Amino acid sequence: MTEKNTEHYFSAQPAGEFRSTEIAVRLAHGDYTVETAGSIFSPDHIDAGTEQLLYSVPTPPATGNFLDLGCGWGPLALTLALEAPEAAIFAIDVNERALELTRRNATRLGLGNISAGLPDSIDPAVSFDLIWSNPPIRVGKAELHDIMKTWLPRLTIGGEAYLVVAKHLGADSFEKWLGTQFKATHQVSREDTRKGFRIIKVVRTN
Repeated sequence: MTEKNTEHYFSAQPAGEFRSTEIAVRLAHGDYTVETAGSIFSPDHIDAGTEQLLYSVPTPPATGNFLDLGCGWGPLALTLALEAPEAAIFAIDVNERALELTRRNATRLGLGNISAGLPDSIDPAVSFDLIWSNPPIRVGKAELHDIMKTWLPRLTIGGEAYLVVAKHLGADSFEKWLGTQFKATHQVSREDTRKGFRIIKVVRTN
């Protein structure tokens, strides 16, 4: 990813015209056509980390509040909604273009259980039974840690988070930090290792 693209990816209002395009993807064992656009994360395909996360995670529960943290155009949120149509799916991102695409894709796939919005759009009283995330490692360590400190404590007791991080981008040190930072309240373990990615599982214990 170039520096310019990284900047656009984290921009609330990306520069450049919003020109959408369609791509074919496979989600929840089905083939779909979704809408995407430039200046968001992985606009041309399901990125490799998200793909490995989807291969590794267990099937979500039938009901509950689920969070896609850093949704992009929506591959994780859409999968959660397809696999658990009775659950409430919250998709958040700082990029307004990504949020618009997630909303459009939810409508396109007939999924009425996805709410896409900025992080502060979620009622602080809402807690989550499940979090899936390909976290934005490139925001920098301090901001990444703040994101984890904000959302992992909002897991319900027994709630699970699955995070995918590339090994070469510091997955092992990130896993170690999680285990130290949340030692008193969460259990951190490695769910899987696939094609250079670590899938980290975090369970709220108390």
